[in-house]
Formats: sequence, structure tokens, C-alpha cells
Amino acid sequence: MQINRLTVAAVNAQNKPGLYADGLGLYLQVAKGGSKTWIFRYMLAGRPRKMGLGSVHTVPLKMAREKAAEQRLKLLDADDPIEIRKTQRMEKLAASATALSFKEAAEAYIKAHRAGWSNIKHAGQWKATLEAYAYPVFGDLAVQRVDTALVLKALEPIWTEKPETATRVRGRVESILDWATARGSRKGDNPARWRGHLDKLLPKRSKVAKVQHHPALPYAEIGTFVATVKGMEGVSPQALEFAILTATRTGEVIGARWSEIDSENALWTIPASRMKAKREHRVPLSKRALEILAGLPREKDAEFVFIGDKKGQPLSNMALLMTLRRMKRDDLTVHGFRSTFRDWAAEQTAYPNELLEMALAHVVSDKTEAAYRRGDMMEKRRRLMQDWADFCATEKFSAASNVTPIRSGANV
Repeated sequence: MQINRLTVAAVNAQNKPGLYADGLGLYLQVAKGGSKTWIFRYMLAGRPRKMGLGSVHTVPLKMAREKAAEQRLKLLDADDPIEIRKTQRMEKLAASATALSFKEAAEAYIKAHRAGWSNIKHAGQWKATLEAYAYPVFGDLAVQRVDTALVLKALEPIWTEKPETATRVRGRVESILDWATARGSRKGDNPARWRGHLDKLLPKRSKVAKVQHHPALPYAEIGTFVATVKGMEGVSPQALEFAILTATRTGEVIGARWSEIDSENALWTIPASRMKAKREHRVPLSKRALEILAGLPREKDAEFVFIGDKKGQPLSNMALLMTLRRMKRDDLTVHGFRSTFRDWAAEQTAYPNELLEMALAHVVSDKTEAAYRRGDMMEKRRRLMQDWADFCATEKFSAASNVTPIRSGANV
């Protein structure tokens, strides 16, 4: 039997309609319109069968012979190559129809975890970063197809320019891919994992990220600043002053509820669910802090302390920052006033470091907290917060006259 009858030149030159044998069941088929395709002809159970192997433009002669050889091997087991191909195509179509794209996996992940996120902004932040950096690269691809090269393509443009954002994107992609693996939508290692994988391909964040501290006002200027805030109208300036006096975070202030306020005992108890450290935080309220609360408009059955433009709803997350912008103090952040408080307390008072850390709701050791919970910790913290409020009410600062001395015989 003669095989390999055709040559590349003959295939390219042949324009006459008909079938031209190459051997072993492989034929070149030339249609009336001049199109050329490969055909594999065979007999199975006494029936002649004809199977297309693709266009000459797509499948060159050498590949056509290889594809024909593959079909002959199937015939050795009495399998029908045409039926096998039909079954494989159906399986691929079914898999494609049910395949989860990365974007779909991300949306499902966010939906599944939204209830467990204490910060209402969290879901929005996830969506925004993924839309900006991950979806354009592999959002529409099946989650199984996301590999290291694609993850790097998304991360490398921002790894050095926006290291904090890039780190968050990487972590979020890793979590989504882990979720998809657990759900059976993908197999194999996670291409977004850091340790033992991307840490070999990308520089460490510490090598590319400069430490950025929240801009803080020097404590010598806090009195003048607070006096300006007190002269402003609206709920936002009052909330800002309250945040300064209590050394708390923006989210804790705008989310404050009347049910958390005990005016009689001058105490604000923030539940663990609203705290960064997930521990309940008790804040002694100074006289001025109580004055702010007493002067706020309060509707019947009102839930939130600092109400925004929408009835019954709290101030937005940007309200306090916008107050700073109204004051043309773009050089400051609300969070920075916690540093101002910390610097003042460390340099101008004799209160112990552990007490200051607890006033800022920083996590201290259980032994330290237990020791301070015995005795008069709250009374010491009350003195601390009142001293801070008094200092904030002092417009002209003198370092010599504003040191809070160690009280004689007092174990502060």
C-alpha cells in the first residue's frame, strides 16, 4: 500500500474538485469553491465512515498525517473515532457551560462572607480593587485557568507603585481561588499564594514600600485647632472634636449609638463587634465630651449619635475628613489625632505606657490588662482623658506649665 503520496507543494497546487489519497485513509478533499480540507476514511462494522480533520489552512500535511494516525489507533480497539469526538465535544461544552469564571467566583465569595465582615465598607473595597486590577486581566476566564502568569500580570504593574493595594489584591485573589478549590471549581496549587511561590518572583513589600504614618498635628497646636473646630457649625465638626477628645477612630465615632452611651457614669462602651481588635472598649468621657453629646439634636427613638444628612442614618465615612478639608487642613488625617494624643501623653504626662495603650484600644498582654483591671484602672483613665480634654482647651501652650506631674503617693 502506497503511503505519503501527497507533498506540500502538490496540496497547495491542487485546485480541481475531488478526493486525493495520501494513504492509510487520509485524503485531501477539494470542494467546488476551491476550499481544501482533510478527510479520514475508514470502515467500521462493515460501514464506511468519513471524518473531517480540519482545513488545510489550519492543519498542515504533517499534522493531518498525525491526526489520521491517532484515529487509526482508536480503530484497533474497535472504537469509532467520530463517536468519541462527539462525546468529547459534548463534555467540553457541558464543562464550559458550568465553568465558573473568576469574576463569578469572586462575587460568590464576597456574598458568602459579607455577613461576617464587621466593616460595611469591606465588601465594597473588595469589589473595587478586583474590578480595577484583577477583572481586566482574568475576570472572564474560568477560575481553573487562572495561573501564575496571569496573577503576575495583574500584580506587577502596581507592586512597586502601590504596594499596599497590590498586597491586598494578591491576598483577595488567593482567598477567592482557595474558595473555588474548596468548592471543586478548580484543582492544583494556588498561583496567588505568597510563601514559597510569589515571594520568589516579587520583591518583599518591605523592600518597595516606604512606611507611611498618618499625618498628625503637633500636640502644641491642638488647643488652637480644637478652638477652630468648636467655632464651626454642623454635626461633622462636633463628631471630629469628639473623636479627638476620645482618641478613637473614625468608624467608632460615626457608628456610635446612644445605647452605648452611659451619660450618668460618663462612659462610652464600644462593643467588640465594632472594634478593630475585636475587644470591647470602654472610653471615659470628659466633661467637654459630655457637653458635645448633650448639645446634639436627638430625634425620638434615634439609634445613632452623630446623624448625617439622611434621616436616622449616621454620618458618612468621609464626613470628618471633609471637615478637615473645609478647614484647608489636607495635611492632616482624623486617625492622626490618635498620634497627637499619644505624643502628648508620652511627653507631657507621667501616665504609664500600658495605660496609654489601653486608652487607644491597642492590644496589651492579658497579664497587663488583668493587673490594670484590678483596682482603679478606670479612675486613672478618667483622669487621663480629662487631662487631655483640658489640654485641648488650652490655646496657648507652655511646655513648662502643662506637664501633668506624678501624683504624690499615687500608683499611676
